[in-house]
Amino acid sequence: MITIASFQKLAIAFPEAEVSPHFEKISFRVRKKIFATLDVANKRVCMKLSEVDQSVFSTKDKTIVYPVPNKWGKAGWTFFELSKVNKNLCLDALQTAYCEVAPKSLAALIQSKEDW
Repeated sequence: MITIASFQKLAIAFPEAEVSPHFEKISFRVRKKIFATLDVANKRVCMKLSEVDQSVFSTKDKTIVYPVPNKWGKAGWTFFELSKVNKNLCLDALQTAYCEVAPKSLAALIQSKEDW
């Protein structure tokens, strides 16, 4: 399990990460590109992953990590249930999502989860 406050703290720790509203959610962006959104009301995050990474992260338990059930899911957007997801898995996915949308120069700054 990961708390909303913990997720926010982790997401904003990435280089040049910014927080801004996104409809009724909170978005986390790098250079104006969204890498994650937080739905506080449903205690759920949505992260931008490649199709391969989405498949890998959702193999363990599809009730905890699963593609958004529409065209956005086919584009890699993936839900993570914060009340059930392991903190390390969530951090791994968050790093992956950040690197998916960040410029290569910023993504290169993220070496491993041990750095965080």
